[in-house]
Amino acid sequence: MKLDPKRYAEMTRNATPHSPVLKDCLWAFFVGGAICLLGECLRQFWLQWYDAELAGTLTSISLIFLSAAATVAGWYQKLGARAGAGTLVPITGFANSVVSPAVEFKAEGWVTGVGAKIFVIAGPVIAFGTLASWVWGILYWVSGKF
Repeated sequence: MKLDPKRYAEMTRNATPHSPVLKDCLWAFFVGGAICLLGECLRQFWLQWYDAELAGTLTSISLIFLSAAATVAGWYQKLGARAGAGTLVPITGFANSVVSPAVEFKAEGWVTGVGAKIFVIAGPVIAFGTLASWVWGILYWVSGKF
């Protein structure tokens, strides 16, 4: 059966559930904000004992640890299903993207499972981020020569 594009678009529209965009955006905004607020609370906590640079480092380590622990417990995925992009706050989202495949493929063994699959999601981000930084660095350097 061959469908023309109009008929196909109509069938797709009828079969697709309505997406509450405003509600989804609000969830993402508030969850992302809550993660950032948690980071600021952690930074203020660490500033009681350490200087600003070390407090920032300890804040990052704390957020990575909490994100990894929430991923292992299965909470981060549930939060991500509800909040969507709000959970992609860079440091916690990246930690989740590294830990998730490690948990998923642990049954296949430490080398062929965890070791081989741990960067399945994060690997392209690292590779293209490195490439983009090289390209922009070269463009910045070249622009300074003129």
